[in-house]
Amino acid sequence: MNIVQTTTFSRTVKKLHKNQKENLDKAVKAIVDNPDIGDPKVGNLSGISVYKFRMTKQLTLLAYTYKEQTITLILLALGTHENFYREL
Repeated sequence: MNIVQTTTFSRTVKKLHKNQKENLDKAVKAIVDNPDIGDPKVGNLSGISVYKFRMTKQLTLLAYTYKEQTITLILLALGTHENFYREL
């Protein structure tokens, strides 16, 4: 599977600590194993799914899209719930 990161996502990941990156890697692996694991969004965010997971005892959201034709996972954004959907 091809995994692509947006610049917004990669900038956020650069700021994470090592243990946070390990939690993120587990979440991405869970998405790769089952791309339908996230909650699909509707309206302006249609086509985007959000996977919720714990990163160092804090709920974190990971937005992604999955293109089945090319088997590509595009990681869009990472962050807490505060202003997450507005910035997405």
